[in-house]
Amino acid sequence: MQRLFSTFADGWPGLGLLLLRALVAVILVYSGIAHLGNPSHFSVVLPHLIGAVAGLLLLVGLWTPVVGALVAIVEFWIVFSHAGDPWISSILAVLSAILAMIGPGAWSVDAHLFGRKHIETSD
Repeated sequence: MQRLFSTFADGWPGLGLLLLRALVAVILVYSGIAHLGNPSHFSVVLPHLIGAVAGLLLLVGLWTPVVGALVAIVEFWIVFSHAGDPWISSILAVLSAILAMIGPGAWSVDAHLFGRKHIETSD
């Protein structure tokens, strides 16, 4: 994971990435819950459920590049299958692709697991 990003953005850029991840995650989870209450075909509900689970992973910043790419694919699937609002799904697909390319930021599980470690040696 560390090879994907030169650094995990900290400070204001890291906060911006955290807010972006939170925004995308909240919309994905809301959309998944909203489609659970709508008894329609499973093929219509499935992409929204995948998006909701992926949204939870984005919220905590776990496997962000993989999950961001997955969400982009799922949201484009929704757009081209006409299973939801094409504008919201298009926006979510682009934002998720951006997260996949930029990375999770310093305030994420990815940064904690895969970020640079400082090892001090005692002399």
